[in-house]
Amino acid sequence: MRRRSFFRVAGATVAASTLVLAGCVKDPVEPTDTQVTTLNLGEGDTGLLNYLLLLEQLEAAFYQKVVTTPPTDLQAGELAALTDLRDHEVVHREFFRQLLGSNAQPTIEFNFSTINFSSRASVLAAARTFEDLGVAAYNGAAKLFTSREILALVSKIASVEARHAAFIRDLIQPTDPFGGVVEGSGAYSGLGTVLTPPQVIAAATSFFPYTIVVSGLPTA
Repeated sequence: MRRRSFFRVAGATVAASTLVLAGCVKDPVEPTDTQVTTLNLGEGDTGLLNYLLLLEQLEAAFYQKVVTTPPTDLQAGELAALTDLRDHEVVHREFFRQLLGSNAQPTIEFNFSTINFSSRASVLAAARTFEDLGVAAYNGAAKLFTSREILALVSKIASVEARHAAFIRDLIQPTDPFGGVVEGSGAYSGLGTVLTPPQVIAAATSFFPYTIVVSGLPTA
């Protein structure tokens, strides 16, 4: 219950920020394009926001599929917790859409053919991949924003994503939920992984049935 309470409170916090933002920007255009072959994320802070939006779209779509067709071997309470994770990722996705307004990228379909959604082990392994990758992406993108206001908002989501990653690892290996999360060889360093946008897109390329262009994003 404590875990579920955390999920609900954290989600409500970000949701409140989204509502505030909604009053500051015009309603976003929300086109859907299932025939995309190339997606250019753009430049500057707008490009970085679309980059994070893409990752949140990916996570939200994944958890939605899990909730819609959950594995039959989930343990007690896990579907409810994964539903809360889905709700968080939807809030994150809509947060970025509201922030970007008409500059937001279209809604995209993803390729989840490598994931066995009937298997708890497969679903949790994929969730670990998405959550760890998301945390590394936020770590790598943070220093690239020029707007301190945007950085402060993005940081609120980054901390929630880190808790998601720890929670999923706790489900997989309760005795060592931090195993493999931190950098270092054979010892805990206390530092999270940092990945650049090109590295993140390359790591997630199998889930994108199209080419993601990140060449316009800042690198320093």
